[in-house]
Amino acid sequence: MTHNDLISSKESNLFDGMVVFTQVVECGSFSGAAIATGHSNSYISKTVNKLEARVGVRLLNRTTRSISLTPEGQAYFEQCQQLVLDAHDAIALLTQSHIEPKGVLKVSCPTSFAESHLQDVVSEFMHQYPDVNLVLDLNDRQVDLVQDGFDLVIRATEQLAESSLVCRKIYSCNGYTVASHDYLKRFGVPKSPEQLKSHQCICYSNLKQSTKWSYSHKNGTDSQVEVKAKLLCNSASMELAMVLAGHGVCRLPEFVMETALKDKTLAILLSDYLAPTIDVYAIYPSRKHLSPKVRCFIDLLVEKMPKTLA
Repeated sequence: MTHNDLISSKESNLFDGMVVFTQVVECGSFSGAAIATGHSNSYISKTVNKLEARVGVRLLNRTTRSISLTPEGQAYFEQCQQLVLDAHDAIALLTQSHIEPKGVLKVSCPTSFAESHLQDVVSEFMHQYPDVNLVLDLNDRQVDLVQDGFDLVIRATEQLAESSLVCRKIYSCNGYTVASHDYLKRFGVPKSPEQLKSHQCICYSNLKQSTKWSYSHKNGTDSQVEVKAKLLCNSASMELAMVLAGHGVCRLPEFVMETALKDKTLAILLSDYLAPTIDVYAIYPSRKHLSPKVRCFIDLLVEKMPKTLA
């Protein structure tokens, strides 16, 4: 037998026993799985035994009264459960039947945007689609959608990087240079980007050039200034807290500081310069065969975002 023949042999039974194993766990017993699948208890038991022999680990702890997952079994079950659901979705696509969203939906979103705009979306989604388990990763770092295993990534940026991924704009707002009134009383009000060099600045470390701030004057001239970072931080929420506490000048998207701007606890600086547009995108791998859970989440995002800014 050649190496390729060996691989083909392994792949041919890759999914054998997976559906039965998933059914046993979901039913909580071999007898329950037998009833659900229409097989005998002995068939269910033999199938799980063969599966454990093939994968080389014990998946279930068995007693006369109950079964429980081993740690390896738990990890395997989580993957199997999603594969089985995806297989059902694939069959439904072929038969063009109605597909209800189900399974695990893994979403990454910047913390500050999630706190200001995503709570209603998540709550409504959970009400509408009870068969979907949502994994929401709130993190300001730029994750890798494919390698990190996300179904959908929400990203806020002035300029989206070139990518083969599908991007749908869901929201837009302005970005502003701001400081607290207390800070400006103590250190003065900068009138130009060049004057920022003598100020304490709070910078966002997730940007490649976090201390290089660019500005476009309303007369059409552009300028870039290298500021000194009094605080270099990877959280927009923390940046806002430090600006409000009077520790420096910062550049933030409007959605991070809507309340502070409305209450006028922050002052917008450099009003002679254009406020850059911050776009928020929903990013996902492909439009083709987009899973119902991702499609429904994106549709709800678009529906719930403020129409005046999207």
